[in-house]
Amino acid sequence: MNQRIMHHDTASANDATQARPAVSGTIRLTTAQALVRYLAAQRVVTEDGKSTETLFGGVFAIFGHGNVAGIGEALYQHREELPTLRAHNEQAMAHSAIAFAKAHFRRRMMAVTTSIGPGATNLVTAAALAHVNRLPVLLLPGDVFVSRAPDPVLQQVEDFHDGGVSANDALKPVSRYFDRIVHPAQLLNALPRAVRVLTDAALCGPVTLALPQDVQAQAWDFPAEFFEPRVVRFHAPAARIDEIDAAVAHLRRAKRPLIVAGGGVLYGHATDALHRFATTHGIPVAETQAGKGSLAWNDPLNAGALGVTGSPAANALAHDADCVLAIGTRLQDFTTGSNTLFTQAEVVAINANAFDGLKHRALVVEADARLALDALAEPLQGWHADRPWTARAHKLAASWRDTVSTLTHAPQRDSVLPYEGDVIGAIQRSSPGSAANDIVVCAAGTLPAELHKLWRAGKPGAYHVEYGYSCMGYEIAGGLGAKLARPAREVIVMVGDGSYLMMNSEIATSVMIGAKLIVVVLDNRGYGCINRLQQACGGAPFNNLLEDCMQGPLGAPQIDFAAHARALGAQAEHVANIAELEVALQRARIADRTYVISIDTDPARTTDEGGWWWEVAVPEVSTRPAVRDARAKYDAQLAARAESADADDRAAQPDNE
Repeated sequence: MNQRIMHHDTASANDATQARPAVSGTIRLTTAQALVRYLAAQRVVTEDGKSTETLFGGVFAIFGHGNVAGIGEALYQHREELPTLRAHNEQAMAHSAIAFAKAHFRRRMMAVTTSIGPGATNLVTAAALAHVNRLPVLLLPGDVFVSRAPDPVLQQVEDFHDGGVSANDALKPVSRYFDRIVHPAQLLNALPRAVRVLTDAALCGPVTLALPQDVQAQAWDFPAEFFEPRVVRFHAPAARIDEIDAAVAHLRRAKRPLIVAGGGVLYGHATDALHRFATTHGIPVAETQAGKGSLAWNDPLNAGALGVTGSPAANALAHDADCVLAIGTRLQDFTTGSNTLFTQAEVVAINANAFDGLKHRALVVEADARLALDALAEPLQGWHADRPWTARAHKLAASWRDTVSTLTHAPQRDSVLPYEGDVIGAIQRSSPGSAANDIVVCAAGTLPAELHKLWRAGKPGAYHVEYGYSCMGYEIAGGLGAKLARPAREVIVMVGDGSYLMMNSEIATSVMIGAKLIVVVLDNRGYGCINRLQQACGGAPFNNLLEDCMQGPLGAPQIDFAAHARALGAQAEHVANIAELEVALQRARIADRTYVISIDTDPARTTDEGGWWWEVAVPEVSTRPAVRDARAKYDAQLAARAESADADDRAAQPDNE
């Protein structure tokens, strides 16, 4: 791939626009020109600390009448230092931009621009994904005329009660910061605010700057100093002494502590600090989806995945722990087993965002993960978890590693379709030496559960699974963003047939810009994960697997995913079994472009080991006996959770005797 696309750092000969300076110290630019020029001027220190590079790796754009004349012209002028990438779907290009930021641990990011109507509303799902996952992306949708001269303009959504509302207002609930630029001078405040939100550990998320098309083209005399290159400093809060003292008191009382490592460990560059802290104090570590890779998979204290998709080792330790140190995690229901997993534990939450820390009735340390762990080191000198607890954690973690090896190396029979664990094993075996340099990308369905348990993440960033929003369609677009961020690493997208059919057009983009992916399509002929959940809740198989859907006289389609991928410009093949998959993966690794491999898999099989209860509401009344039986089990789980909560409340009451 052309390295210049994402890492160009020198000023271009075309950097200066052709606009004339108006007076000394100012430069006359359109709103769009000023915005693009400002973005191109923002710099960050490179990972090696030796130089700087652009904060924004580029802009994904699909032009329409609301942005082609304004933003489009400005992007053309700055195409060398702020590259513009053509996409095929607005939601997909935003997913790619979000994945780029995730792969850079939020230290670099991208912008996306769309037209004013369907292009803008196509961003809503991606914005929600970025919001849930606390990932930065700058959204620049076109907007209707401020002048209202052409009213309604093509694609305008009219509100019958508020003339100031446009389609972009749908982005407000899923933006961490929103502004509508109605005059060029607004940029002097809006752009610094936007960059602050995008680079603040507590505020981080999507920013939307809606750009009315007449304002995009309007000129104004901007201060020249506004466009001077600036090195952006990322903001993360340091720990308060009183909060550290409270956390130390909790930990020193603990005999059976457990660390839950979330995405904040990776985004806070705290993996080394976590390793030192866990090793020094003998504390086992369990990983959330976002935090997987915080410790190497073979670290003696890495108990593996936690929660509903967790390992038996991590879940057993979580159930018996008396103190949980949750670092950089929202403790969502998949992590906590719908609040049934930490039944005996006090929770101490280290989080840059107090809103995220205040989950599970936790004691909050509002701080960056690395800074908080460093602050805890001195006051905890000499303290260690109970030795038998640490020894138990070592034993459970080692046993789980052995189990993973067994599951991913199971002998294959021609008469039995493989399942996700078999495919994961084949992919990891195909990597030269080890899979440490591979990045696996996934998002929804059965695969995130299996990957959470079975993928061996050798270093931070090797595991790229979007599971905060569990958004079908993220996979291939997200893989593209990860490849743009890490061009030297092999990016392997694992995707089910359902997600592939939802969003696949960025295969063509990857071929066009030379961002090679390996895409493995697991074809279970429908929505296998939800089909199993449906039946677990007592429902009949219905509208999930293709064979259970309403059909016309031709029946369910026989989809040739390899042929489809070839039609988009990729190389592709279908394989019949795991042995053929391993050989095909070798061809894919040496290919010069995106390579798609499809394989039929079993929609019913999953890994039996591990897991935990997850609350899914079951109907209280039904004519189906299976639903009534499922409801009875659900009621029993609710009663058990309530009893556990009451016990926790009683334990928390002061002793009045």
